[in-house]
Amino acid sequence: MVGVRRLPAPRLSAPQRLGGVELGQIVRGTVTDTPHFGVFVDLGDGVQGYVSPAEISRRRFEAVTDVVRVGQQVTAEVLDIDLDRQQVRLSLMALEPDPWLPFARDMLGRTMPGRVTKVVPFGVFVRVADGVEGLVHRDVLVGEPGEGDEVTVEVTGINLRRRRISLALV
Repeated sequence: MVGVRRLPAPRLSAPQRLGGVELGQIVRGTVTDTPHFGVFVDLGDGVQGYVSPAEISRRRFEAVTDVVRVGQQVTAEVLDIDLDRQQVRLSLMALEPDPWLPFARDMLGRTMPGRVTKVVPFGVFVRVADGVEGLVHRDVLVGEPGEGDEVTVEVTGINLRRRRISLALV
């Protein structure tokens, strides 16, 4: 799973608050549960936060427990407040540096080593930097690299808006 940052809901005319927590605020809390569909965080004063899998980390992970564990203290940004459900939607990922920006600035056209992270019917995904993966499409795939194989690739395209990197094996 790879997190994709969603923009926060538009601000309401009056500040939206729940137990002293407001939109855009950076909060600290304790992880209370880690079901497969996200992370629940106790923010204190009876306020519960929820982090969806897409907002947990910019790095690929298989299970929520690969990133956080029950009892762990976390810091997150408040993305939304649901007054009806008395729940605060949080993002851990929002506070991580985005590895895509420096990569996009310097790597287009470059050749580099990478590790195949996933084989799919339309090609293979290759990790080319920490937190950055690209796709070698099956149309330009030479051979049949498997998951975990080390390969050398050329960065042939970067789309920051769609967060996609096109690669070719060399």
